[in-house]
Amino acid sequence: MRKVLEKFSFRRAILALADAFIVVTASLITNFVLSFSGRSISNSGLIISFMVGICTCCGCLFIFGAYSKLWRFFNRRDYLSCFYGVFFGFAASLAIVYVIRREVPLTFIGLHALITLTGVCLFRLMFKKTFVTIKSIGTIENRKRTMIVGGGQTCRMILTEIRNAQKSPFDEDKISAAYDPVCIIDDDRSKIGSEIDGVTVMGTTGEIIKFVDQQHIEQIIFAIPSCLEEERKRILDICSGTNLPIKVVPFIGNLIFNDCNTPLLSQMHDIRVEDLLGRAPIKFDNEDIRNFISGKVCMVTGGGGSIGSELVRQIAKYDPKHIIIVDIYENNAYDIQQELVMEYGDSLKLTVLIASVRDYYRMNSILDNYKPDILFHAAAHKHVPLMENSPMEAIKNNVLGTFNVASLAHFHKVKKFVMISTDKAVNPTNVMGASKRCCEMIVQYFSQQADSCTEFVTTRFGNVLGSNGSVIPLFRRQIESGKPVTVTHRDVIRYFMTIPEAVSLVMEAAAIAHGGEIFVLDMGQPVHIVKLAENLIRMYGKVPYKDVEIKFTGLRPGEKLREELLMSEEGLKQTSNKLIFIGKQIELNGDKFIKKLRRLRNAAELNLNAEAVEALHEIVPTFTTPEEFNRAELIKEHKNPRAMTRN
Repeated sequence: MRKVLEKFSFRRAILALADAFIVVTASLITNFVLSFSGRSISNSGLIISFMVGICTCCGCLFIFGAYSKLWRFFNRRDYLSCFYGVFFGFAASLAIVYVIRREVPLTFIGLHALITLTGVCLFRLMFKKTFVTIKSIGTIENRKRTMIVGGGQTCRMILTEIRNAQKSPFDEDKISAAYDPVCIIDDDRSKIGSEIDGVTVMGTTGEIIKFVDQQHIEQIIFAIPSCLEEERKRILDICSGTNLPIKVVPFIGNLIFNDCNTPLLSQMHDIRVEDLLGRAPIKFDNEDIRNFISGKVCMVTGGGGSIGSELVRQIAKYDPKHIIIVDIYENNAYDIQQELVMEYGDSLKLTVLIASVRDYYRMNSILDNYKPDILFHAAAHKHVPLMENSPMEAIKNNVLGTFNVASLAHFHKVKKFVMISTDKAVNPTNVMGASKRCCEMIVQYFSQQADSCTEFVTTRFGNVLGSNGSVIPLFRRQIESGKPVTVTHRDVIRYFMTIPEAVSLVMEAAAIAHGGEIFVLDMGQPVHIVKLAENLIRMYGKVPYKDVEIKFTGLRPGEKLREELLMSEEGLKQTSNKLIFIGKQIELNGDKFIKKLRRLRNAAELNLNAEAVEALHEIVPTFTTPEEFNRAELIKEHKNPRAMTRN
């Protein structure tokens, strides 16, 4: 029925038939009223009034546009078309009746016109209300019953936008069809029972699941943009447990307030894994980075990888003189090359070279030819289990490759050398982590050289969301293909950050470094991988363990239960950015280190696995077995169940 009513030609026909009926009915009423005073007209006169009145009245209503209006938008001024149509219609009727009968019953025509005008206007008013009601019934059916978490100013703004959209005929974003606010949740108990714009505050965040069931909620809006990080994570964890779609108002620093009056509702986004990290996205001083990069020749090894390609993207924004991408994998290098060409065209000087950091002479040729001012070293093998099976590759690529690039940066007087490290370098339990710790020591060794013109710096951070080898892409593929999600161990926890955050840390560290530092990011609370998997499954609208199975496969070779950002010997010193710290370097004896490194190189070049791993243990004294480390962690957790989370 609603679809039929939406057709304009059908509604116009209905109005014309209704007007004809009103003219006839008004004629009968007029004659009945006049009969009390003996001034009624004959039956033949009534028939003439029917015929003439219908033709002239409907014709004039059509001429004056009474049938060309969209009645849902009809306003008081538009009723003038009805008045003019009826007035001139009956004027024409009066003339026609005079021609036919040579007499004019003025009283009859006057009263007939008045009753007809009243009927025509009343019917249009009723028709409009009926149409809007039918339309709104369909719309309400499509609206989702919505819970708003947070009863502050943001909630009021959201409700105002929804109400305005419901009243507006131009709801282009279909806001009115998307939200039906049913209840508000707020931890301020004094608000419970009160109403905000007609919506009741029903309870606290601890009662979210209860009111979701009780009120048959279909979606949730998280409307606390200024919420503290830990509290935000706690509430979003509860919301995720409802298995409902969740819309999140961004952190208050990310909200857009401009002259275009960007609607708040349009800035909301679906809940993302990043929202569950327990902290706000980290902001960096772009002016510092711009001064550091602008006009410089910047080289990025591993420039086609997850971190390397994002480094190149961000460097390109700050007007560098020249960017040199070095990568061994041509497909990734080609992808980032084409992306930058499309984005910047000829305005960005870009060179892409296929080369391995293992090849000393090739790297020497590149540095000699392009003479970079800043060298970001992101090339590395990072996959823990694969490197456990091929330890020589981790040592050759990570350790020897870093030594090649760092020594050449020293020789060619590169102004700054920035090495990308990982939290797996702290108390490593695998060859990959131990090799990266060795890389940190190489950078420290060169930073201690008195004759060095290069400032050597290391950046250390945890797992990167969405990077190659990250658990998130793997979980997504498993969920989308209908396979069980695989988690190695129920107690595994990790630090996480986004790729842009990781790269911003590298850029900021490079900008403020003076040489010899290890920069560490405050990454908030670590995240349980199983919780991450459960939340990701819920984001797909599925129920963990019911719609999607989670399988625990056991720790992989070299894997820890938890990662760390600092060794016990290291301390922290704060920088100008309160979320970036400098780790105190452990004292390094350069002569002894080089002797041990030479032994490691010789074993690696001869592919002597056992000797090379033994040499790596000697260089990195904190390198231990995963079994020993994890056993100690489980004992610690048994004694203090909250210890792992706090750490």
